[in-house]
Amino acid sequence: MAAYLDNAATTKPCAECIDAMTDALRNTYGNPSSLHRKGLEAQLVVDAARKQVAAALSCEPERILFTSGATESNNLAIFGTAGAYGKRRRKMVVTAVEHASVRAAYDRLEEQGFTVVRVAPNTAGELNAEAFLSEIDENTCLASMMLVNNETGAVLPVRRTFYAAKKKYPQLITHCDAVQGFLKIGCTVNELEADLISISAHKIHGAKGAGALYIRRGIRLTPLLYGGEQEQKLRPGTESVPLIAGFGAAAAMMRKTLSARTERVTQLRNEAIRQLSAIEGVAIHQPGTCSPYILSAAVKGLRAETLLHFLAEREVYVSSGSACSKGKPSGVLQAFRIPNDLADSTIRISFCAENTAYDIKCLAEGIAAAQQQLIHKR
Repeated sequence: MAAYLDNAATTKPCAECIDAMTDALRNTYGNPSSLHRKGLEAQLVVDAARKQVAAALSCEPERILFTSGATESNNLAIFGTAGAYGKRRRKMVVTAVEHASVRAAYDRLEEQGFTVVRVAPNTAGELNAEAFLSEIDENTCLASMMLVNNETGAVLPVRRTFYAAKKKYPQLITHCDAVQGFLKIGCTVNELEADLISISAHKIHGAKGAGALYIRRGIRLTPLLYGGEQEQKLRPGTESVPLIAGFGAAAAMMRKTLSARTERVTQLRNEAIRQLSAIEGVAIHQPGTCSPYILSAAVKGLRAETLLHFLAEREVYVSSGSACSKGKPSGVLQAFRIPNDLADSTIRISFCAENTAYDIKCLAEGIAAAQQQLIHKR
């Protein structure tokens, strides 16, 4: 039986998601923009899902804009803000450990003449709120800070940083990529103090291809796409009713079971730390504050990619960092002050509540076997 421990890359769609998607495919197949009954039925499904996602963020439904996923949400937040507010204020501040979809967007803005300041963690590997705040001034248009780092599980001080920044510079727009924190740790609108929040369906047992961007009332964005009235004209094109329905159903399920899931995952992570720490040559990366859903560990003497393939042959599935990097170094681990030799040997283990103690046992046994066969027999 496979041990799937790569839930930060994607989760298995839950039964509620599959049922909602199947019903939409079979029954509410109309175009939500059509004026006849089948169109209205489809629009009602979209409206219901919007309410479910909004409830999970504790915001008004009209603040939720559906997208194709977190990458689009991040790009719309960043480029949309630059387009709406960037003519006079040309500075952006972002952490150096963001997801690739955020980093690449800021790289592009820098090419267009914006000043982008990237704030790295301190020597202890922690992102300091005061260091981030010190880079913000009256010329700063946008600040981005992710909630949970997708490679290490480190929880960043989003609320404290954004609250202080907005208090001093009310005109500042704040953006949070909350993908790895949404419905896993505290992630409501009030808890983040962010003007823009990016989330994704397939990280919470929804289907790939659906995401959302929370937009605080009064915030203006320029669109990336043109050609329709859908999603406040910011995301034109026919809505994918099945994907959106599945997103809403998954969000409702996760919200209902949040406490029990968090407790379960915390137990699994602690057990993984216990078993892996008992293996000589395994180093656990422990950020000061971390999500229970992600564990970063290095197996000394083994390249991460080599270990990943060895484990996969035993049907134990982990990753060597962000899935979006497709195995290429992202630089995030180095930014967190993890030495190069350990960064090259680091795997990401990510959990969900459906994982079992047997999965952890398979992982530990697989790593021990890899050491025996790939290191000790050299």
